[in-house]
Amino acid sequence: MRVFLVVILLFVLLICASIFALLSGNLALSVADVMGVIAYKLFGIGELSATGEIVVWNLRVPRILIAILVGVSLACAGAIYQSIFRNPLVEPFILGASSGASFGASLAILLPSIFFSLELSAFTFGLLAVFLAYTLAFERGVINSVALVLSGVIVGAIFSSLVGIMKYLSEDAQLREITFWMMGGLYHASWDDIAVNGLFGIPCFIIAFALSWKLNLLSLGDEESRSLGVNPQIYKAIFIVIATLLSALSVASVGIIAWIGLMMPHAARMLVGADNRVILPVAGLMGAIYLLLCDTLSRTLSSGEIPVGIIVSLLGAPFLLWILKVRSAKLFG
Repeated sequence: MRVFLVVILLFVLLICASIFALLSGNLALSVADVMGVIAYKLFGIGELSATGEIVVWNLRVPRILIAILVGVSLACAGAIYQSIFRNPLVEPFILGASSGASFGASLAILLPSIFFSLELSAFTFGLLAVFLAYTLAFERGVINSVALVLSGVIVGAIFSSLVGIMKYLSEDAQLREITFWMMGGLYHASWDDIAVNGLFGIPCFIIAFALSWKLNLLSLGDEESRSLGVNPQIYKAIFIVIATLLSALSVASVGIIAWIGLMMPHAARMLVGADNRVILPVAGLMGAIYLLLCDTLSRTLSSGEIPVGIIVSLLGAPFLLWILKVRSAKLFG
């Protein structure tokens, strides 16, 4: 019953945060204006102003939807990785996805005639980084979790160095674009991004949720899960692919946004316990709410726009410090 109430409460908070985001911005719009645009676009009711269409339908609604999709993806990816590696400090970029995606984005910015799509390039190199980490850790048909983490650190360091080379070779305008992309931001959100994230991200979440009981067994350790009839190597690979796809899609769409995949699984465990069948949806909802609120703050705190990655980190660091000081005995054993 408590879990049901928590999920309902989070849905209500997500709706409230979405309404707040729709009404917030440098251009003040009334509730009637916003609802009028949405009613016209969805049902063909009423009239549509050019300003309302641009601000609400082309700018704010895509940002809200991409914030929800990315927040869910990062939080779920973090929960999956933490369960697989049995480590509460693991986050979605542990296997080098963010560094690989950064290198792909840098290539697309420096060589637009060759890498014509920044999102596709970032996504491809993010997947490549994780594939390299997985390949390096694969030995005699077995993946050792410690070796996989170390491989991810090594691959991430290599791609980070390559990003440094790209920055050194870039011109001022290109360097500025690379830097802003790496800070993370939803300002380029479009309906195409929503379609891609929804097309690939939602099935990944559904599969992860359907197999979440096996994720519970994997979190017990290889020997225990094997004794209970689950092949840890096969299901680790499945969950790593799912989490990597979710992470790479998010980074390719909005840049690097840290902390969500680390914080939200912790917060979900505090509310509903350690069952991944519950943690995945609860952490996903919390990630969506948190990123949506941070993005709203990033575009309303000043006349310009603060990269949302900065806001997320500023609010996320005190949260982790609180966990370390107050809840460490319970969460870290």
